[in-house]
Parts: sequence; structure tokens; C-alpha cells
Amino acid sequence: MNRVEIYTTAICPYCVAAKQFLKQRGLPYEEVRVDTEPARREEMLARSAGRRTVPQIFVNGEHVGGFDDLVAAERSGRLRELTETGA
Repeated sequence: MNRVEIYTTAICPYCVAAKQFLKQRGLPYEEVRVDTEPARREEMLARSAGRRTVPQIFVNGEHVGGFDDLVAAERSGRLRELTETGA
């Protein structure tokens, strides 16, 4: 089973777009709200090599990046590769 984690905030339009993108592709995700759980922001920073923006998306433990990176991963076939290894 694939594990998709997405670090978000409530007011981030890219977070909403990323969640819709994942949902449309049938990829369930675990949402981590860094605005309501500040300690999780430090976790996100450590896992994403210091990237401070949201969303930050991980598929089966692999850092994909933000929304634009997610779309690029879909176009390049990387997202399929990541989800096939976790299936």
C-alpha cells in the first residue's frame, strides 16, 4: 500500500490543489497540518532539506516536493514509479 504524506496549512491554495490532484488519482494521503501542530513543521524542515513552503509531499518516504514538483513527477512518470514501488 502506498503511503502519501502531505504537510499543509489551512490557507494554502497549493495545498488544496495538491490534495485534489492526489484524490483524482486515487492516492489516499495523510495530511499533516503544520499550522496547528508547530512541532511537525520542524519535522517537515528536516525531511525536506530545509524547504519552508507548503505543501511538502512525500510518497513512500521519498520527498517529491511541492505542488509544482508533484505535477512534474506525474508528467515525467516518476510519480507512477514511486507508487509502483509501494503498491
